Amino acid sequence: MQRRRLLAVAAALVVASGCSSRSNEAQPSVSAPSPSASEASDGAREAVEAYVRALNSRSATELISVGGVEDEEWSRQEAERILADRGGRGWKIKDVRIQHDMGPDVGSARLLAEDRAGKSLRDTFTVTREKGTWHLTVFTGQPAEPGKESAATDVPRS
Repeated sequence: MQRRRLLAVAAALVVASGCSSRSNEAQPSVSAPSPSASEASDGAREAVEAYVRALNSRSATELISVGGVEDEEWSRQEAERILADRGGRGWKIKDVRIQHDMGPDVGSARLLAEDRAGKSLRDTFTVTREKGTWHLTVFTGQPAEPGKESAATDVPRS
């Protein structure tokens, strides 16, 4: 549950910071202010590239791996929905921007890609590093842990 809260906070921060200006350059880039941040950005960029490869190959297994979730029925179903929407289009990365705006192990990644037909894909992800491996927050339907209740989103009743 703590991981889900961290990811929810991280996602909220990413959305809040989404109003920053963008460069018109089409060259792939990685923001990296220091050598250790550069290594972290490289790992996060590799996760974004793995996401695009998973989309292009229509691989639910690869998508689940880059998402850092367990290979279970719910994750397979969500992966299939993502692939039905975006998979197999021959995406080519035009730009990737990584920012470690939430610490060395959590940040945001902005992706700009184009498919074979010229349609653009713009997406922003929370990137997290767990046990040395970078993952993208692409799965939203992860069930609550057994014995734990999920947070309520209803207005409290008095």
